[in-house]
Amino acid sequence: MAGRSDVGRVRPSNEDHFGYDERLGVFVVCDGMGGHAAGEVASQIAVDTVLAFFRERKPSEQDNVYLDDAPLGARLLAEAVKQANEAILAYAEEHKNTSGMGTTLVAVRFADGVFSIANVGDSRIYLFREGQLLQLTEDHSLVMEQVRRGMITLEQARRSSAQNIITRALGTDENTLPDLGEFPAQGGDILLLTTDGVLRHVDDVEISSILLQLPSLQAACDTLIDAANEGGGEDNSTCVLIRVPNGASSAGKQPSDQSGAKEP
Repeated sequence: MAGRSDVGRVRPSNEDHFGYDERLGVFVVCDGMGGHAAGEVASQIAVDTVLAFFRERKPSEQDNVYLDDAPLGARLLAEAVKQANEAILAYAEEHKNTSGMGTTLVAVRFADGVFSIANVGDSRIYLFREGQLLQLTEDHSLVMEQVRRGMITLEQARRSSAQNIITRALGTDENTLPDLGEFPAQGGDILLLTTDGVLRHVDDVEISSILLQLPSLQAACDTLIDAANEGGGEDNSTCVLIRVPNGASSAGKQPSDQSGAKEP
């Protein structure tokens, strides 16, 4: 894997945060929001809480999670995200100057030949498989909701002054739930977790070109961040790239998509 986070060329501080545990196969990227460094705190709390959930979980506890109708991997991610949301709300309650803080989140967990994903907000997860780029998550944002309803085009959404308005984030509501998905892994797959600071300036065609041409994950990650900065760098930008090793495929398993899971 490779990862990089950059403050960009305009913002005074970096409110993005990412973390991972390769031993456990867990990777998290968050984009915080809120003044007085509150966004930076929210994204840090979210990453730390998700990783701690898997590091501290005992095998006997694996069924003590909600969303009983979802695959186990997605259920565990959902519980980790739920705890992250609770931790951010608890911090904001104790620190009144951080009221209104929140964060987006995208997370991936690999286990038993499949990868589970979770997302809240407008950060994204892409799958690059056999030269094809597939967006696995849907943005929780005002402009993308307008696109889905046919009110504006994708190109209009990219130019909209409202593109930074998100409709779902951790730390804003005690009932915030992630969208979930679970898919079979294939050797050679590359997963990209990225914040909207990259996506504002690098479209899907350019992402595909970078992943095809660059010799290493770190070179690709650096090129994505550099392209975002060269495009203006108005926001913090973060990306994490993960390659599935050959031989790690989940042969014969069909995708199980739990995107948009509802409250149990």
